[in-house]
Amino acid sequence: MDSPRTFHLHMISDATGETLVAIAKAARVQYAQIRPIEHLHPLVRNKREMERVLKDVEATPGIVLYTIFNRQLAEDLEQSCKRLNLPCVPALKTILQVFESYLGTPSTPTVAGQHVLDADYFRRIEALNFSMMHDDGHLPENLNDADIILLGISRTSKTPTSIYLANRGFKTANVPLVPGIPLPPQLEARTNALVVALVASADRIAQVRQNRVIEQAHGHLQDYVDRESIAAEIAHTRQLCAIRGWPVIDVTRRSIEETAAAIIRLHQDREAPALEA
Repeated sequence: MDSPRTFHLHMISDATGETLVAIAKAARVQYAQIRPIEHLHPLVRNKREMERVLKDVEATPGIVLYTIFNRQLAEDLEQSCKRLNLPCVPALKTILQVFESYLGTPSTPTVAGQHVLDADYFRRIEALNFSMMHDDGHLPENLNDADIILLGISRTSKTPTSIYLANRGFKTANVPLVPGIPLPPQLEARTNALVVALVASADRIAQVRQNRVIEQAHGHLQDYVDRESIAAEIAHTRQLCAIRGWPVIDVTRRSIEETAAAIIRLHQDREAPALEA
């Protein structure tokens, strides 16, 4: 069998490099047959650090993506890549040009501008703390303080989705739906939060639960992994949401990011009438 093709991908940033990592991920998934060997070079802010990076680029040539706002350092990088005949892409240049053209004003270069400690930053930290404290049904008395409440039976990705939403600034609580256990009283009454249920196929949940049981050596939990029991749990979830008017999202073939995007859209649609009033 032939070895998978590989290429070197250098991501050079004067900040953490998170923007480049996200951009590179979006691009590389389009070439599943070729595996990137990634080199992340963060916090490149002076000539000495750039020289160190250029040595690595020369030793392992490949595609170069960068976000460097220091014009001299950027020119040094571009000239070196030109000499080595390597593609060198300023990842934000086209976007900034569009903003500049539309807004009629040049950008103000700001290193790590997305990490400035502004109100939005502290809102996301507050949301993350809230979501961690309200994971798996904890502190139900504070559910009305949430922006979003996720419901679902075991192994429907409630926790990772909550954390992702919190990182987007939404205070998110998640509440497990367990057979025989009633909903928290706070959900029986009207809540200001958007309530969304997550479901998945019975086969998918059975598979994940089986792996969980094996890992924890809880082989006696037969109902937990029984497909018919799981199907009944899913049916109960859908019935409950139909009665309450809560939306349901099937996460069987969705990534966490896709699930979160669907939830955020529901939240935006819910908030829109209030903004228009």
